[in-house]
Amino acid sequence: MSGSKRGSGDRGLHVRVKTAAKRKESSTRWLERQLNDPYVRRAKMEGYRSRAAYKLIEIDDKHRLLKPGQRVVDLGAAPGGWCQVAVERVGSTPENPLVVGIDYLDMDHIPGVVFLRKDFLDDDAPAALMAALGGHRPDVVLSDMAAPTTGHRQTDHLRTTHLFEVAILFARENLAPGGSFLAKVFRGGTENALLADLKRDFETVVHVKPPASRKESPELYVVAKGFRGQGRDRDSDVEA
Repeated sequence: MSGSKRGSGDRGLHVRVKTAAKRKESSTRWLERQLNDPYVRRAKMEGYRSRAAYKLIEIDDKHRLLKPGQRVVDLGAAPGGWCQVAVERVGSTPENPLVVGIDYLDMDHIPGVVFLRKDFLDDDAPAALMAALGGHRPDVVLSDMAAPTTGHRQTDHLRTTHLFEVAILFARENLAPGGSFLAKVFRGGTENALLADLKRDFETVVHVKPPASRKESPELYVVAKGFRGQGRDRDSDVEA
């Protein structure tokens, strides 16, 4: 993927899609939005598997989460856009894979990535991820997981919040000291107690909405840096 022509070739042309007899109006709107999305066009030109790659690029350009030689776990990895970015930035290779992704959906192979086709909510998923890392603790845990939408806002909110919580639990139990955590949430999805817990575990915790995240989307990302490590007496910290 060459960086010399990024952003070129987009002349702002707008494509309109007619609603076919067998296609719902909502599907037509989605297709039109995809065809006219500059990030979708840019991803195709630059070889990224999804427009979501630019969310990680924009966040990492600002917050510097991914560094050469680091080990990375990508939760909800398919179709692989975040894995592609992680491979580039940490220098993962087939001979020395530093990136492990997991998803219940299949994902085409990416050189430098160990992929587990498995539901992260399975009880044995954390152990499988750590085994894929050769027993080494990850330096960065990424999660772009979101539950399939039902159309019921409260239900969708609760399901995605649950995925955020289990991602936090994995990070808390497995991250290397000083490590970073990046995960998707929906607005209102990080309640006060959850944020207080994160701030107790990490030196800095911030919400971000990268430019690649659609304005109408309720998604935000939580960036937590400087993991304080396992084995602390969390209760005594609070009392102190």
